[in-house]
Amino acid sequence: MPLTIPREELMEKGHTACAGCGAALAMRYVLKGLGPKTVVTVPASCWAVIPGEYPSAALDVPLVYTTFASTGATISGIREGLDIQGKEDYNVVGFAGDGGTADIGLQSLSAAMERGHNVLYVMYDNEAYMNTGIQRSGSTPYGAWTTTTPVGSRRKYKREEKKNVAEMMISQGVPYVATATIAYPEDLERKISVAKSIRGPKYIQILSPCPPGWYYNSSDTVRISRLAVETKFFPLFESIQGKFKLFKPAKILPVKDYLSIQGRFSHLTEEEIDEIQKAVDRRWESLLQREKQDAIQ
Repeated sequence: MPLTIPREELMEKGHTACAGCGAALAMRYVLKGLGPKTVVTVPASCWAVIPGEYPSAALDVPLVYTTFASTGATISGIREGLDIQGKEDYNVVGFAGDGGTADIGLQSLSAAMERGHNVLYVMYDNEAYMNTGIQRSGSTPYGAWTTTTPVGSRRKYKREEKKNVAEMMISQGVPYVATATIAYPEDLERKISVAKSIRGPKYIQILSPCPPGWYYNSSDTVRISRLAVETKFFPLFESIQGKFKLFKPAKILPVKDYLSIQGRFSHLTEEEIDEIQKAVDRRWESLLQREKQDAIQ
């Protein structure tokens, strides 16, 4: 099979990400797909520190830092500024974590999408506020331990379901919405290519496992990313101009296979894992029905 992942590297060695950081791999693949004519902006997040201290830089493209709540507004302004200069061929990407997307930056993201700017917003989803101490976010899945949902005598692990930002973007009518993971780089690069071909706002959510926050061996990042898809815990899909397509993995595994190798889920009982499995199955069936319905229309 011919190699379809671009060889050009726009992310340098020597960054300060943790070993096995899913967010670092996500940025590397995103930049490979977008190419050198790209401007990236990041809010307060792991990626605000990964490039290293000034004058160090981990990226070979312009990088703009912004406030936690302002990624959507910042990419809007950069896009308008580049267009005024006649640089419409430049890609503008907001690269924000789940805290800066699902929670603090949601209003800014929604507004940028509503205004219709020709931008790409990438949420690297490590499912908690990892840079500030593994605090719970709206994107933290049900059952997970975090420092603000501790496990103890009262078993205060997260009781709420994961906020589904991709579904919000579809409901808002964003022309291109997709989910991806670093375990399927060919799929991720294809989705970046599709996003580049569509003029207007685009949103891609990339599952980005975090070894210290998810409590697993750093060598298992790709394995965990793949299991998230094979157990249907993190479905891969895309919505192109409202038409929904769902990726079906070659094999389907029980959700326990995914949960059992992460310390953040080690407190769950068999009964609780069964309930999570039922919830995962229900969502999967709803996604299959959506795809079927779109195919009929």
